[in-house]
Amino acid sequence: MDYDLTNIAVAYDRGRDHGPDVLDLWMNVLASHLDADRVTTIVDLGCGTGRFSEGLAQRFHARVVGIDPSAKMLARACEKRRLPRVHYQRGNAEAIPLASGAVDVIFMSMSFHHFTDPEAAARECRRVLRRGGTVMVRTGTREQIPSYPYVPFFPQTLPILEDVLPTTTRLIGVFESAGFHCVAATVVTQAIAPDWKAYADKLETGSDSVLARLSDGELATGLKAVRDYAGPGPIVEPIDVLFFRSTAAVQ
Repeated sequence: MDYDLTNIAVAYDRGRDHGPDVLDLWMNVLASHLDADRVTTIVDLGCGTGRFSEGLAQRFHARVVGIDPSAKMLARACEKRRLPRVHYQRGNAEAIPLASGAVDVIFMSMSFHHFTDPEAAARECRRVLRRGGTVMVRTGTREQIPSYPYVPFFPQTLPILEDVLPTTTRLIGVFESAGFHCVAATVVTQAIAPDWKAYADKLETGSDSVLARLSDGELATGLKAVRDYAGPGPIVEPIDVLFFRSTAAVQ
């Protein structure tokens, strides 16, 4: 999806920002697989509005380069920027605008399924990483689709999700073919709303690229069903997390 042809950037943070506790959760997940003393430069690849960029800079006392192809998303990220060690550049994962061996960590949040050429993106990650560098991929996968909380209310999203999301096996294969070793693969559950009404409010912002493909009628019907649902909260969703380590420098 070309985000510059949509208005998703305007409401992205309202729909996707789940608060400081969730940010801390993901910083802790990343920290558990890093030697923080060796981290000086992090790339937030597919950074969008910079939702994680400043958190990365603060937690790891590192220079962070957020890269995204969308001018609208980057404009919003720049508006929010508070830390001078956070920088944003327009670019694609398939042609990362950085020198070889210049990066310690690459962080990807919900961006892998947007890559035009995943294999080229993985090769670029290996090129810009120093030897032994780490890639963290935070993503949705086909295996988790039945557990996504909005799917029962929006059945039209099922074929879309099956089409756009990778399998875990496919994702691992892409990175291993580029010279990485998968060192960890797990599922982390995050709380995204205290109740179903609040969850519907988040969905209504239009910040989800899959829901954005539905008709107005399909969206309205699903939102009403979410609001009318009397199930318990909080609302949680599973996120696949994979860690890859480069095994050698690119010659």
